[in-house]
This record gives sequence, structure tokens and C-alpha cells, in this order.
Amino acid sequence: MSDYTIGVDLGGTNLRAAAVARDGTMLAKIAGRAQLTQGRDTVIQDIVGAIRRLMEDMRARNLIGVGIGVPGFILIREGKIIGSNNLPEFEDFPIQAEIERLLGEKVILENDANAAALGEKWIGAGRDVDDLVLMTLGTGIGGGIISGGKVLHGYLGMAGEIGHITVAADGNPCGCGNRGCLEKHASATAIAAMGRLLHLGDGITSEEIYNLAVAGNERARMIFTAVGEYLGIALAGLVNIFNFPLYLLSGGPLPAWDFFAPSMFAEVARRSYTYREARTRIEKATLGNEAGLYGAAYLPFQQAGA
Repeated sequence: MSDYTIGVDLGGTNLRAAAVARDGTMLAKIAGRAQLTQGRDTVIQDIVGAIRRLMEDMRARNLIGVGIGVPGFILIREGKIIGSNNLPEFEDFPIQAEIERLLGEKVILENDANAAALGEKWIGAGRDVDDLVLMTLGTGIGGGIISGGKVLHGYLGMAGEIGHITVAADGNPCGCGNRGCLEKHASATAIAAMGRLLHLGDGITSEEIYNLAVAGNERARMIFTAVGEYLGIALAGLVNIFNFPLYLLSGGPLPAWDFFAPSMFAEVARRSYTYREARTRIEKATLGNEAGLYGAAYLPFQQAGA
């Protein structure tokens, strides 16, 4: 009987689940909306229902376990989410234990960016290395660190919050209480905010700013040059700290790579001797929005020593 796992990716908008074979083949997938406005119980029932449907479809195979990726800080030992703006009803709630109780199966809970980093290490751009950092660019900026082939959690499970690295000492205030966080200067939200400041449009989006850059708009291109500089500052620090062979970027702003990458690489080279002297790769991730799903599915295989 062939082994498989189930990975679940819960976000602020979408809920996806997939059955994945040991070799990384996606056997079946369920995708829908995360009904957060309907309350915590509804979301949990949707998660459990999706897992049960996949288990029924895969009844001829052997289930190894279930992995679930969620946004926010994860207290690994307690199986709780804290500090998630996208899932306020789950704050300090024992989501892992509750799903295990309803499902009758062992569940592994993981931060969504950590899961995405693990997915890239398993079958994505990082499959040839055991040590990498993934930076996820979106509404905010997240990150995952893979060391020795496994997620680096820190002592509570809150390591890898790359979006809250300070890149501007007196920069924009962040909801975390700091000023000058990377996500306040290089996320899709930050790109849109810079577009408004430069009078590109009151309700302009990061995608529209990208389109203006493609069309040759100089102010739009200036924004991405600035984004690249801030990303470069953060990446230089990460290179100096970890000396890993690979650093990956993923997320919605990635199509603008050609506009922000030159200033990003120049800033990393200026600020990191290690980068200049070692064969350090800074590249695009390859799995897109499927990375977290694959990473969540890989968690049970990894725990089982597969």
C-alpha cells in the first residue's frame, strides 16, 4: 500500500488541502474560500471536512499524517497560533489539539512561510541544498529558515520573522511596535503606499505600479529601485548571519524582479563581504503559491523519517 500525507494551507482568504505522495506527486487537491467571517468553528469544520474527503479518496493508500500551515506566530509545543492578524478568532486557541480530536489523526502545525520554505527545500528551488532562507513577499513579508533540512524554529517557534528586520532606523511605523521594518518598505502594501506618495494614484495597487514601470514610468521604476535596496539590506544581514548557499524570494511582487533585482544585488554586494567572496545564490522560488501546501504535506514524512 502506497504512503501519502495530507497538507493543508490556511490563509486569510483561501483554504486548500492536498494529498501528496512520498515522491512529491500531488494526488488530489481541494481548494475553496476560508470562511473566516463565519467564525472559528466553521473554519475548523471546513478543514476537517476537506481532510476527510481526501482520506476517503485515498482509502487505498496509507496515511502517514497531516500537516497544516497557518499564518502567524506558532507556539510549537502548545499547538497554538498567536499574533495572527489574518486569524484573530484563533488567537491563543489550541487549534492543533481540536483538529486532532475531531479528526482522530495526528496533526502537525506550522507557520505558513516556514511550510513554504520546507516545500521549496523538498521539491522546489532548494532541493539541492539543506540550508536556505525563503523570503515571502506579499501584503506583508514573511520568511522561513531551513537549517540541516529542517525548519529553524527558535525556542518557541517564532524564528524567521524576516519582515520585521529593521532596514530603516527611523522608517515607517509597523504594527509590531517597531519602526523601519522590512515589510513596511518592501511589501506589496509598501509599494502601493509609495505609489500614492508619488501621486501615481490614490487607490493604486502594487500591480498597477508594476504595469506603469513596464510602460516606462520613471516614478514607478524609482519605487522598485527603493524596494530592491531595502531587500538588499535585509538579505545582506541574512547572508552575514547564516552563510547559507541559497536565499529565495517568492510572492506577488516577483514579476517586478527585473526592476528591483539590480539595486538589491548591488546593496547585498556593498554590505556583505561573505556574499562577495562566496558562491551565494539569491534566486526566485519556483513553487509559487503551492509551496506552503507541499511543505505542509512534507511535515509528516519528515517527522516519520521518510
